[in-house]
Amino acid sequence: MTIVVPEVRAATRAVYAAFIMAGVAAASWASRIPQVRDELELTPSRLGLVLLALAAGSIVSLLIAGQIVARFGSSRTVATMGVLLGVALFSISIGYEFGVVPVVIGLFAFGFANGAWDVAMNVQGAIVERRLGKSIMPRFHAGFSVGTVAGALVGAAAVALGLSVTVHLAVTAVLIAVIVVFSVRAFVPDDAGPMPAVTPSDPTMIGSNTPVVTKRERFRNAVSTWREPRTLLVGVFVLAFAFTEGAGIDWISISMIDSYGTSAAVGTLAFALFLSAMTAGRWFGPALLDRYGRVPVVRVLAAVSLGGLALYILGPAAPFAFVGALLWGLGASLGFPVGMSAAADDPAHAAARVSVVASIGYCAFLGGPPLIGFLGDHMTVKNALVAVAVLLIVSLTLAGAVKPLPEAALEEERLV
Repeated sequence: MTIVVPEVRAATRAVYAAFIMAGVAAASWASRIPQVRDELELTPSRLGLVLLALAAGSIVSLLIAGQIVARFGSSRTVATMGVLLGVALFSISIGYEFGVVPVVIGLFAFGFANGAWDVAMNVQGAIVERRLGKSIMPRFHAGFSVGTVAGALVGAAAVALGLSVTVHLAVTAVLIAVIVVFSVRAFVPDDAGPMPAVTPSDPTMIGSNTPVVTKRERFRNAVSTWREPRTLLVGVFVLAFAFTEGAGIDWISISMIDSYGTSAAVGTLAFALFLSAMTAGRWFGPALLDRYGRVPVVRVLAAVSLGGLALYILGPAAPFAFVGALLWGLGASLGFPVGMSAAADDPAHAAARVSVVASIGYCAFLGGPPLIGFLGDHMTVKNALVAVAVLLIVSLTLAGAVKPLPEAALEEERLV
């Protein structure tokens, strides 16, 4: 009989906490975008440019995140970035009352913290996944979705109760920073590699066939990873799903208000439904992945998301939009986490490849908000979401890139 090593069990809980808090942070801000927009009197295109600051901060961070994680480790990176993100969110909660500039600065810092945090927690999640010996990465991302649902529901309640943006976001910022700093203490060392999560009958066999990858080796691999065709294709695949997910997060509540004439609270509930569908897909997805494989599952879900998006755009009334948002979120659920798992298939290159894939994927958050915003000025935000459908079709054609690397390929890479 095998027993899961206690440190791996504790690390699993810690990774869940990191993902959940990242989700709470993202949804807490997103749930108050309509109020910030109204306070600053922003048009869709100007709002898109403001949101661009968050994506720009993420991209800058992601370009160096592999080196940061290799140098300082996933635990210290997540803790530091959790504090920085809390400070950024706190500054936004106060700064929006003084104009656009403080919000843009705060969003850039928010994005920078989020980018490195994202890579670091995915690297730690991949380590835990390998040591457990089963698919769990989508469930970690389900934790992110749980956090976004919680953040969205709290945001909807705050809007309905008339709670100010300042109080809501300031309290959230403090809680995020405190929880993250304490939770990451249970992370396992990055250099532990893919050591088994179980205790074998012969203790001398623990890690005997597992090469330990040093921080220096991870750092050296960071630059060369940008020349790997598979890694770049996985990155574009993730970009398509990140655009799909990000468009829902940024624009569902606004398009419900502007195109379907709902109240702000109802618009936020549609946003929460989208996130709930993503959470369900990520929680139950691992069983489908283990049974049918990555490629068939993500292709089916991309088609589901396309159908939901069509219903959301073409639906004649708000109830149809709610159903469309549900299918849209369900279909978008596994693309990003499957891409992260694919990037981390080889533990020796996990940090560098996750950084590259995340950097490419986050370009969706860089270009998505202004693209939807500019199109929204001419054809409404709801109709501008057709751009999401185009990238979903791209994801269908590139799904084969996330096929797991065969063991022979892994061994060959380790010898290079």
